[in-house]
This record gives sequence, structure tokens and C-alpha cells, in this order.
Amino acid sequence: MSNEWPVDPDGEEGSDGMRRYDMRIIADKVDEEEDFPMNRDEFVAEYGDYPIRINHEKVVALSDIFDYVEPEEFETMVDMHKAVGAAMRAGNFWTYHPKGDDPEKKHA
Repeated sequence: MSNEWPVDPDGEEGSDGMRRYDMRIIADKVDEEEDFPMNRDEFVAEYGDYPIRINHEKVVALSDIFDYVEPEEFETMVDMHKAVGAAMRAGNFWTYHPKGDDPEKKHA
């Protein structure tokens, strides 16, 4: 993925000066009342190129995360959060894993 993002990863539309990370940035793209049920592929078609700051040193495209999202549709915002969380763990985007297949991988 190139570093030519459609928005500045740390600007107002991105991570708000590095104050917002991963799930929060993704959640800001949807309206809980209007956008559900939501189709995964339509969401990725619209926002797939958007930068998602994972931590202070890593930015990936939203589509990179959604490559690991299993369900094709989300009934609620909570369903989307659960699927994205599972995808973040499956894709090894997070370095801290308190639960899961390998909880000893990295300690807090």
C-alpha cells in the first residue's frame, strides 16, 4: 500500500492528531441508526483506502483489516465491533493479546 492516503492519517478525518486509533476510526465512519444492517463489501468499497492508525507507528488501509472480517453483513454496531476485533486479532494488527490463541505472546 502506498503512503498516498485519501486523507491525512493524523488529520481531523484520520486519527485526529494520533488521538484516535483503529476501532474508533472505523466506528466514526458509520451511523449506528442509519447504516445498519450493513454490508461489509459495500463499506469496504466506500472506505477501503482510508488510513487506520493501529498504534503510534503503524497505519494500514481499512481494507487490510477487513480482509480478515468474516461476516458479510452486520446487524448492529456491536456485531461490527466484534467482527473487526476478531479481524484485528486474526490479522495480528494488535501487539497486545490478553486473550485468544496465544495469550503469552506479549504481556501488558
